[in-house]
Amino acid sequence: MSTDDQIETATNDRPPDLVGRPSTGPAYRTLAEQEETKRRTHKMMLLTLRLFYLVLMVPLTLLPFVAALTDATTADFPVQAYIVTFVVVFAFGLGVILLDSATPNKKLSSVFGIYLGIIAGLVATFAIGLLLDLVWDSWNLTDATSQAYLKLVRLAIGVTLCYIAVSIVISTKDDFRLVIPYVEFSKQVRGIRPLLLDTSVLIDGRIEGLSNTGFLDAPLVLPQFVIVELQTLADSSDRLKRNRGRRVLALVSRLQHNPMISLSIEDSEVDGIGVDQKLVQLAAEQDLRILTTDYNLNRVAQIRSVTVLNVKDLSNTLKMEAIPGETLMVDVIRRGESAGQGVGYMPDGTMVVIEQAAEKVGQVVVLTVTNVLQTSAGKMIFGTALDDNGQPSTSEGSTRTPVGNDTSALHDASTSPAANARDDEDAAAERLARSATQQPRQTDRPADRPPTGPRSRRNPRR
Repeated sequence: MSTDDQIETATNDRPPDLVGRPSTGPAYRTLAEQEETKRRTHKMMLLTLRLFYLVLMVPLTLLPFVAALTDATTADFPVQAYIVTFVVVFAFGLGVILLDSATPNKKLSSVFGIYLGIIAGLVATFAIGLLLDLVWDSWNLTDATSQAYLKLVRLAIGVTLCYIAVSIVISTKDDFRLVIPYVEFSKQVRGIRPLLLDTSVLIDGRIEGLSNTGFLDAPLVLPQFVIVELQTLADSSDRLKRNRGRRVLALVSRLQHNPMISLSIEDSEVDGIGVDQKLVQLAAEQDLRILTTDYNLNRVAQIRSVTVLNVKDLSNTLKMEAIPGETLMVDVIRRGESAGQGVGYMPDGTMVVIEQAAEKVGQVVVLTVTNVLQTSAGKMIFGTALDDNGQPSTSEGSTRTPVGNDTSALHDASTSPAANARDDEDAAAERLARSATQQPRQTDRPADRPPTGPRSRRNPRR
């Protein structure tokens, strides 16, 4: 079976709680099927509402004309008037429906802002109209021409004030929270604050195992723009990226059907260029927490005062703590950098440096912990291998017997395995930290200038 077939099989794998159920029933639906069903239902509701409006609009408009037909005084009413009225009303209703269809992405805050601006403009127009009436009366402008001009001025001022008010409210609707808190309709989070999933935490994959443990009692929220990014990754021309995207989409489908968690899709439109900016903006607007493994996103979110939970920090916190004097069993993977050392790893990935284990590569040894060091490159455990009797094992040539003088005994004590172990521990920790922090030297040489060779020595004769 090829890799693509394996990925396709993994994508179609069903969750354990749905094994034995028919795959064609409503019990198991993929993420794409659920989104398509939701989209079809939304379109059907809008189509029904628009048809109901159009059918209701025409009869209600023609009712006065139907009443006029039964009246003997209006029996000579022309038939063309009914036809023209029907066409005009039908065209008006159709235009309203087309205008509604042309703006599918509506925000409740924007619509409410328009209504608020119109009301403010009408109130201001009424107040200014009272002042205009007072001015007209004081100047005795009571003739028909003056009254016509008064109506024209009122109409122009009313339209202008409504336009200005709507423009101001739409442009500064976010600032109205300080004056009118109910202007902005935002989602109110009750109870435990939900977790907003990042692309990196889904690609990491440990979210599935964490969700199966039952520790995630907070609702999980997956934004629509993250799904779009995963879909783009799954459609990539690069085989590795394509397989990774398919695997993550299969993971999302399994998370949706996991009874231990609650996962919802967020369709809100968020301003921003990149996915990280949209995540931070969405979390700030709806008071959510971000679940990620991205270090840079963590820093940016902290600047915006957004709570971030890093799965890597949780993993490092849950690593087993080794105490000096504790006995461990470790599989020796390779030789160490110093003589007589072997290197192994704990199940959580922590490196273990084992003294007197260089000849036991490929074997499981029992060791006693002598020291634990935490450096910028990670945690390291140092220990000494034990023999069958539970005593520290020794290699040939590592010790020698003192012969009759104190100087020789002092030399043996200074070169004992314990002293060498301490020196090797410090040296290995320093090498690990140095290799982790060592960076290539940066120079001020321009990019277009070729690198120069080693500087020649100065001529001593000069």
